[in-house]
Amino acid sequence: MKLTISRTLRAAAVALVLVPSAGTLLTGCNDYLEEKPKHFISPEMMGDSREACDQWVTGVYSKWINDMFRWSNFPKVLELDADYTSGPDWCFATLGAGNFQGDASIVNTMWFGCYSLIQRSLMAEKYIAGMSSIPDHYRDNAIGEVVFNRAFAYFLLVRAYGEIPLKEVALVDGGTLNSPREPIAKVYEYITKELERAAGLMYRRDDPNYQRGHVCAATAAGMLAKVYATMASAAMPEGTGIIVRTGAPFETIGGEQYHTGLTNFRFAKTAVKGYEEMDAAALYGKAAEWAKKVIDGEYGLIQLLPYDQLWKRSSATDSEFLFSVQSVNGVEVYSNAVHNYYAGTMSGSDADVIIEGHWVGNTTHWYKLFESTDRRIVDGVQHRFRYNYNLEKEQGMYYPRDDEWTLKATGYDAAGNLVADPVAPFNDGIQYYNNLGAECLAFTTKYSDVSDPTTKFADANWPFLRYADVLLIYAEAMAETDHSDVAVTYLNQVRARSEARPATDPGDPVQLRSLIIEERAKELACEGDRRWDLLRWGIYLQAMNAIGGRDESNVEKNRTERNLLYPIPQDEINSNPYINANNPGWN
Repeated sequence: MKLTISRTLRAAAVALVLVPSAGTLLTGCNDYLEEKPKHFISPEMMGDSREACDQWVTGVYSKWINDMFRWSNFPKVLELDADYTSGPDWCFATLGAGNFQGDASIVNTMWFGCYSLIQRSLMAEKYIAGMSSIPDHYRDNAIGEVVFNRAFAYFLLVRAYGEIPLKEVALVDGGTLNSPREPIAKVYEYITKELERAAGLMYRRDDPNYQRGHVCAATAAGMLAKVYATMASAAMPEGTGIIVRTGAPFETIGGEQYHTGLTNFRFAKTAVKGYEEMDAAALYGKAAEWAKKVIDGEYGLIQLLPYDQLWKRSSATDSEFLFSVQSVNGVEVYSNAVHNYYAGTMSGSDADVIIEGHWVGNTTHWYKLFESTDRRIVDGVQHRFRYNYNLEKEQGMYYPRDDEWTLKATGYDAAGNLVADPVAPFNDGIQYYNNLGAECLAFTTKYSDVSDPTTKFADANWPFLRYADVLLIYAEAMAETDHSDVAVTYLNQVRARSEARPATDPGDPVQLRSLIIEERAKELACEGDRRWDLLRWGIYLQAMNAIGGRDESNVEKNRTERNLLYPIPQDEINSNPYINANNPGWN
């Protein structure tokens, strides 16, 4: 999704009808479904025109920004609870430490935000479908866009909460506020049906009517592949083997702490509740089918971007970004704090000094998954940065503390001998050092390129679905349907982009499966995927608990079965007579 300034103005217009008042989400579990207009503009007053159609569509899209990303609850609700993700304990102390009810306002955004978006999309579809003065293709595409958004919201919900209510009729058409939770299989049946419908309604990317930055038919097809792969992996037999490279963060040698190397843990998949009766082979066949449609260009040419272009703002509407949330720099209502959390807000006087943020990064174990020449860590990780408290002593931080980067940053070798001068860009008169805490993590550069790095509310692009993800889904589906040679070919398409060494077929299904899952951890890091990959493969508890308690930033990583699902908001339980208990382990 892209909201340019003109689109933003149209979003503001539709917000008069659709955006709830400030107190709406606090008053009761179902009040969030009853959008309260700020001004007296009825839906019928929107009219029957292309402009009115655009306003309805933009009103649905705008929900992602205002209020799901606006208050920084997204992407935290997707991202903080994972094995390779870390940061300061104050930032991770509740959600990141497994206490999902400790800061309910964050987790509840998933429930309230998605259901509000679902209602908004149902209402938009109703009024767009009734328009007669616009071309059929224009109306169909608009319906496809709002249907896609609705299906994706349900996908987020079913992954997070398990059984959930299905609301298929807008409140204005007699839909009910209160509904029972439906079986997981039924929810997925609805999601796949709606995504397939959206794929048939929306423009191909090469259609002259397609508007860059919007979702298209390839987006729905790619998301179908991801949905089917989620069901398929969750349905794989209990005991399926998966290797994860992880372990305790530190070891003590000679009285000093050092980062440990990686240990291969072979986990046996546990059953994923609600998916036991699904046919994994058939579902992987569907995942492969839809991914291949995208790969073969059935919905327009979709390509990987060159690595040096991938995370530039100018590339945000290129084809690799099949679905992403963008925003407007410095406009609080239509901006996000993604840049602040991952890259840090910079000082106005000295653009390389971090004055706020820089809180979410990856652990050293994640960093060690890569070959030293892989551009995803050479260029994709911040190796040199300065916090405002470094200024007084003319100091800065470097990452990681290994032989190569220590020598580059300080001139000292592993034995502590000064053997050279620091090399560019460390030869700037600043004294660089490293520590073992949350200040020195593998911080991503994915969200560094924003219009104004000195503002907290910037225009970072948040990717929900990239073409690289589709390629890895296809590789996974091929691996699980006995086409290992094809799987390795498509795995290597992703690896080649970052100049990683080509993978070879290990000749063992467990090792190939593990390579692909690990590649996802590397390629999609800091994009809100890791927790959900661990859950769908039934290895979440094993992977989290293999860390041995606390990670290198002292974040609690021990998990129990209650952490497999998010808790349903208490307001929903209080108000919905069909839901009288929370997910297991939650109050």
